[in-house]
Amino acid sequence: MTEPASNYIPQDTVKRFRSQAFKVWGLTLAIVFVWVFAIVLAPFALENGLFGLSSPIYTFFSYICHQQPERSLHFDGHPFAVCSRCFGVYFGLFAGLSVYPLWRKIEEVEPLARFWLFLSIVPIGIDWSLSVFGIWENTHLSRFITGLILGVACATFIIPALVEIKRNMSAKRRTV
Repeated sequence: MTEPASNYIPQDTVKRFRSQAFKVWGLTLAIVFVWVFAIVLAPFALENGLFGLSSPIYTFFSYICHQQPERSLHFDGHPFAVCSRCFGVYFGLFAGLSVYPLWRKIEEVEPLARFWLFLSIVPIGIDWSLSVFGIWENTHLSRFITGLILGVACATFIIPALVEIKRNMSAKRRTV
């Protein structure tokens, strides 16, 4: 079936959109990698006596996570810079961003149905609720996995949003 002429997008525009999308994806992946690396770097630095490196990392992440040692993964007796659930979310975000171009066109800006994002919150809610009501005590693994699910889901919504923001910013510059 033929498309109307109004739906035609010039091939140079398609290539430009794709190039922009890959740049946005690469930059986002690099930022999230550094974020996850810093979380894991903190206990390594502490173990090796690099307090000038580990202390600012722990301090920075203390503003966004409770950092309770009993709820955190450890390396050689030193806790990661965030709890196991937060680490699961950040690692899931990194994993989701890493594989995103393998399962979805990187230049596609139409997001999935929000239902999937809300559905990804359900495991965390169940894990937390069961623990709060004393029905079941969650573990590092359950916290990490439920965070991982949410992180991967978030990646599938973040990339289209950032690509569209970049596309709109580029379009505004072209018209000015």
